Amino acid sequence: MDDDHHEESLEFLESQPGPLLVPVLVVTEVSYLLASRLGAEAEVRFLGDFATGNLISEPVAGEDWLRIAQLVGRYQNLPLGTVDASVVAAAERLQLARIATFDRRHFTVVRPAHLPAFELLP
Repeated sequence: MDDDHHEESLEFLESQPGPLLVPVLVVTEVSYLLASRLGAEAEVRFLGDFATGNLISEPVAGEDWLRIAQLVGRYQNLPLGTVDASVVAAAERLQLARIATFDRRHFTVVRPAHLPAFELLP
């Protein structure tokens, strides 16, 4: 594998009791990245994790869209972007404190509405 975080990601996924929630906009982004960087086989394995229940897609709720827009506007100098903002909005709505990401640049800056900061994994 040519991904810098492959081993760390695999170790993290195998150590979690699961299932893990994945915001639906993240599913699209990850599918694209896997297919373009690692090929169709990696994308198929990722999608298979939804079929087996290891991963659960979390839809964007109606109220999330306004919050996503607010976050994109507030953190436009990062820029945060819609996909990362959807992670924050879902975590806020579900009152989650932990986020799995290698994107420390964005998620260490963003301040969620329901707690001082996210715990970033792995």
